[in-house]
Amino acid sequence: MRFLIPHISSAFSSAHNRIASRLLNALPTKPQRSAVPPFLNCQPPSMAASEESLRKALAEKLSAVEAHGNAVRALKAAKASKPEIDAAIETLNNLKLEKSSIEKQLQAAVSGGDGDGALSREAFRQAAVNTLERRLFYIPSFKIYRGVAGLYDYGPPGCAVKSNVLAFWRQHFVLEENMLEVDCPCVTPEVVLKASGHVEKFTDLMVKDEKTGTCYRADHLLKDFCNEKLQKDLTISAEKAAELKHVLATLDDLSAEALGAKIKEYGITAPDTKNPLSDPYPFNLMFQTSIGPSGLSPGYMRPETAQGIFVNFKDLYYYNGNKLPFAAAQIGQAFRNEISPRQGLLRVREFTLAEIEHFVDPEDKSHPKYSEVAGLEFLMFPREEQMSGQSAKKICLGDAVSKGIVNNETLGYFIGRVYLFLTRLGIDKDRLRFRQHLANEMAHYAADCWDAEIECSYGWIECVGIADRSAYDLRAHSEKSGVPLVAAEKFSEPREVEKLVIAPVKKELGLAFKGNQKNVVEALEAMNEKEALEMKAALESKGEVEFYVCTLGKNVPIKKNMVSISKEKKKEHQRVFTPSVIEPSFGIGRIIYCLFEHSFYTRPSKAGDEQLNVFRFPPLVAPIKCTVFPLVQNQQYEDVAKVISKSLTAAGISHKIDITGTSIGKRYARTDELGVPFAITVDSTKDVTIRERDSKLQVRVSVEEAASVVKSVTDGQRTWEDVWEKFPHHTSGSADD
Repeated sequence: MRFLIPHISSAFSSAHNRIASRLLNALPTKPQRSAVPPFLNCQPPSMAASEESLRKALAEKLSAVEAHGNAVRALKAAKASKPEIDAAIETLNNLKLEKSSIEKQLQAAVSGGDGDGALSREAFRQAAVNTLERRLFYIPSFKIYRGVAGLYDYGPPGCAVKSNVLAFWRQHFVLEENMLEVDCPCVTPEVVLKASGHVEKFTDLMVKDEKTGTCYRADHLLKDFCNEKLQKDLTISAEKAAELKHVLATLDDLSAEALGAKIKEYGITAPDTKNPLSDPYPFNLMFQTSIGPSGLSPGYMRPETAQGIFVNFKDLYYYNGNKLPFAAAQIGQAFRNEISPRQGLLRVREFTLAEIEHFVDPEDKSHPKYSEVAGLEFLMFPREEQMSGQSAKKICLGDAVSKGIVNNETLGYFIGRVYLFLTRLGIDKDRLRFRQHLANEMAHYAADCWDAEIECSYGWIECVGIADRSAYDLRAHSEKSGVPLVAAEKFSEPREVEKLVIAPVKKELGLAFKGNQKNVVEALEAMNEKEALEMKAALESKGEVEFYVCTLGKNVPIKKNMVSISKEKKKEHQRVFTPSVIEPSFGIGRIIYCLFEHSFYTRPSKAGDEQLNVFRFPPLVAPIKCTVFPLVQNQQYEDVAKVISKSLTAAGISHKIDITGTSIGKRYARTDELGVPFAITVDSTKDVTIRERDSKLQVRVSVEEAASVVKSVTDGQRTWEDVWEKFPHHTSGSADD
């Protein structure tokens, strides 16, 4: 293009060419549309790179639009000819269209759509939740009284899915590992939760609207601010976007002071009133109650099920023949008085936990079945990658354990078993990762912690925690109760052993630290041998040493008269020790919600005039395994349907008969929306068809075989592909109605 003013022309021509060249290299090729998942919410490193390229491209395009706008104004001021001004305006308009196109692609990249009509995260979530509530998978509790935030009821299909998930959990863990299952009360005496640390430390950071007093969870406000900026402010630079993503990645690592500083730095105010907020402060999440009519025996609704297992360790150890290792398991309700419940089933005040406490010798954390999972490869997110701003990557579990990324074999074994459990339920393996806790997320006593996180429309959600909690819990309850919760290894012959003895002088520590005495004592007792001997040497040479206490978050001065550290030799007939605990803890409601999203999709009706909702539950968890449809209202067909129903009942297959007069296509659509994997259609007295939900393919089988065929597939004895190969195929237009 030739402008009237030569220096403007050449400058803009070269600038435009450079920008166009960079855009061609930077912009990603458009992804191919896939039926599943219905929104692009799995973002591997290449997706993140595309977003960064788009942000840079948009910044350059905005600069080009501004520069060309100035050029048009300069041409008009110089009274250039109309054709030249029109050509410049046309170029400017084209640049604006290109800018708009990049904005759409960037919006799609950050919101989860594909920029060409695919559902965004929010639209997909709304479609799924509307279907779940309409079909009564779950609904807000006390709905006729406008409900209570954070409380939900499961309806009939939701109860069935939950029951199936828990049944598979028992099979996959309790039966496979010969675990000891217990069932303990929900109401817990205060003394138990004081010993465990919950009364003092089970808190979230809260802020208040300084004018109205409305409470908000501090980290949620910061998280929402960062997400909104990333998703809705397309003009922020790639550097600012990287900063916000780093804040999100390290959110759980922020102290109260750091969290408050970020809230002030970003100018975050109360969402409802825009009033200023208080500094963050801790709020205990437990529901308090009293036991007995006097009110003199305080208690709490348990915030987790684990403590019931720990306090029963002595009896469970005896029941197991005084042998280690062994595991105990419990499924039950837990209660947390969430500050601001949200996100449906993901953050509620009453929920189902399934927890395992695997007790093991701290000197031998190998596992006899570790080799069965060592070859698994899946997304892992070690803390080093998190801190350096990298993404999760596929790592072989065996390599992670051998390189020390995962602390020990038993922890690695349970990570592998959790991966198999979740993927067999129907969780998408490409939207499942195991994230290692950052240093400040872990308690001082923990050896290693990993979270199984599942990506849904809300982002990455922690659904299972797998932690090596060392011996903290049993030691805490031993000290508080006075009952030794220990195990013993008997020697064939007496052994002379050298033992490290760390003896905090509680009187001196109490005088020095008063209310913080317990924290300091716990930290001293948790020292490993190397740390203890270094402290001993320093105390002997200097008389005082600075000692970091994780639970206080600071160094404290330890003097020689506050602790005794020595090594003693003596003969022992047995080694008495406090077992370490490997704890996988499953949030069942969170797993089920993510399963709902991973299973939900839509497909066009045969006429193409509407989108039909489908839940592609594996038969393992489907609320109903099979439906039986007489093709038309005919007494003979209904009698055959009843015969098949009896066979299905005898085989233990959940099913229902639908003899309504509606078309077979509408009946298929209704049951597809409930996630029913198979439908038996009765259209003769001898043979029937079996239809598979997702492929909509049908085979022909005899009436006598129908129940056994469905049972073999739902039990996992054979696949639908096996059935398709063995039985005659059936073609019917009704299958696509």
